[in-house]
Amino acid sequence: MGRKPTGRPTSFDIAYAAGVSQPTVSRALRGDKSVSEKTREKIRQIAQDLNYTVDKNASSLRSQRSNTIALLFFEDPTPDQSMINPFFLGMLGSITRACANRGLDLLISFQQMEDDWHVQYQDSHRADGLILLGYGDYTLYRERLDQLEEQGTHFARWGSVSMDSSGATVGTDNVQAGRLAGEHLISKGRKGIAFLGHAGEQYPEFAGRYSGLCEALKSAGIASDKSLQYDAITTEEAGYAAAKALVESGQSFDAVFAASDLIAIGAMRALAEAGKRVPGDVAVVGFDDIPAASLTTPPLTTIMQDVRGAGEALVETLLAQVEGRDLPPRKLPGKLIIRGSTGG
Repeated sequence: MGRKPTGRPTSFDIAYAAGVSQPTVSRALRGDKSVSEKTREKIRQIAQDLNYTVDKNASSLRSQRSNTIALLFFEDPTPDQSMINPFFLGMLGSITRACANRGLDLLISFQQMEDDWHVQYQDSHRADGLILLGYGDYTLYRERLDQLEEQGTHFARWGSVSMDSSGATVGTDNVQAGRLAGEHLISKGRKGIAFLGHAGEQYPEFAGRYSGLCEALKSAGIASDKSLQYDAITTEEAGYAAAKALVESGQSFDAVFAASDLIAIGAMRALAEAGKRVPGDVAVVGFDDIPAASLTTPPLTTIMQDVRGAGEALVETLLAQVEGRDLPPRKLPGKLIIRGSTGG
């Protein structure tokens, strides 16, 4: 919120009347498309009513870019206490390379939900915009994204790409990738395919992977069984617990498609404890192709996400916003990496 109006009208007076921050007023009056059209029109009308005129010298000074991007990680529980999903550690290298190729500096921190990111980074001129990796429960995180859009913050995020995604979103085509995993398991003669991972709106990327599996089953004339879907977040412990519950349920299954490699690794441990051979009794497919996937026994068949392409696309998407260009949401294809956990 801005301060109460006094004397000659300023951008702070407009901010107070509009109920937004002063930097949002500045961006709106520049026609920056990161501010919604509704908010831009409201601010323009208030400026007109107050007979406000832009100080072009001050405006030029404020518009100077820092040539720095802030990369914010969502904290994930990890065995090594890094609190960063190993898949995102791989993406860090590609983002760093993409920034270096453009002469940009990179700030790295965790997403602290109680902080005002636009104030801490963009409005303070520490960074021209944000790249966001990870989000936890998306139904809760969506509120933060809406807030960033309303405040006019430049940001790009890795996540689920849908019809209602903003141009700031880059992600894997999860439905296509899930279909690849399902088709591979079906080609190995597997019909009772369990899915380990949340499949609801809280985790839209996992839901897309499950949807792709169901499409593959339907195309093969196999009915998908919702009772073979077990919730799990992206940790080995969650994968272990989900697979253990699956085994203890007594249901018949001959394959597991895990929504992430960490879930798959935990599941393989639970299957081994239950005396089930991989891939003899149960074929297993993961998702992400983190370094540990090739080190399991047997090595894990998985879906590889385009980490290098992701870093490039995220930086380009963010820069397009900073420069006032429009880019559509970007979907990247997944690639099946076949290893011993499905019989090679």
